[in-house]
Amino acid sequence: MRISITDRCNLRCRYCMPENISLMPMENILRYEEILEVCEQAVRLGIRKYKITGGEPLVRLGCIDLIRRLKALEGVEQVTLTTNGLLLSDYLEPLREYGIDGINISLDTLDPVKYKAITGFDKLEPVMAALKRAVDLGIKIKINAVLQKGINEEDWEDLLELAREMPVDVRFIELMPIGMGRGMDTVSNLLLLDRIQEIYPDLIRDPVIHGNGPAVYYRIPGFSGSLGLISALHGKFCSSCNRIRLTSTGDLKPCLCYQESIPLRQVLREGKKEEIRDLLIRAVKRKPLMHHFEDEHAVTEQKKMAQIGG
Repeated sequence: MRISITDRCNLRCRYCMPENISLMPMENILRYEEILEVCEQAVRLGIRKYKITGGEPLVRLGCIDLIRRLKALEGVEQVTLTTNGLLLSDYLEPLREYGIDGINISLDTLDPVKYKAITGFDKLEPVMAALKRAVDLGIKIKINAVLQKGINEEDWEDLLELAREMPVDVRFIELMPIGMGRGMDTVSNLLLLDRIQEIYPDLIRDPVIHGNGPAVYYRIPGFSGSLGLISALHGKFCSSCNRIRLTSTGDLKPCLCYQESIPLRQVLREGKKEEIRDLLIRAVKRKPLMHHFEDEHAVTEQKKMAQIGG
């Protein structure tokens, strides 16, 4: 289960969170106790692995303590965090102490000028410092990069080089036509793989399972880390999708592609625990056969990515 704990963010990546986005009043955002109640019921149903996301989760006070409490919840096997890395350095020590199982850092370029153009801020340096410190601390790190045509489509080479010296997974995610991503040109991972193989002809498929998601991994001889490809458009992985999403406002989403969601907040605040379990079961059973990101007209989700916990 991917859990969004806030729709706020301290960056403004244009495909995720534009400047004019409408933010939810805090009373509409799930309290931490409510999130933990959902997780407690979900664990009883066999959902034992959780990822904390946002917006940017670290901008919400108490995020680290939520991770501590979630890790301590009986039956939970894994808790990971997705972050833009801007505030990460301040929290790495307690995250390691509480047993974080992995951190995904969103990083689309290593070029400071392009980083500012993509995110709206000149903040690449603290992100890189956090990345290196996390690796030094022995925390499992994945780097998530979204390539956009005409903006950073050539930056994959520099990003992939991070895996040469550091034991990190560098993953390229195809831009999905959701929110501001509609109408933007994605970089096909099929074509990207061809280009990577031209430079690294000894590239081999990695049979080792790196996580719980849809990424396909490859190894390059001499590299400490791995290459990962998440191909939502050109490598449909719906048959093996094993996740549901809980938005910051308490909606369960079976699939990113479609507007359908199952509201939990009212049931939570009425203390109806059995109904929470029933709604979780309904969300799992209503996962669609497949998404249709390849056809923008079939994508019914209208919210921005930051609002649904992308």
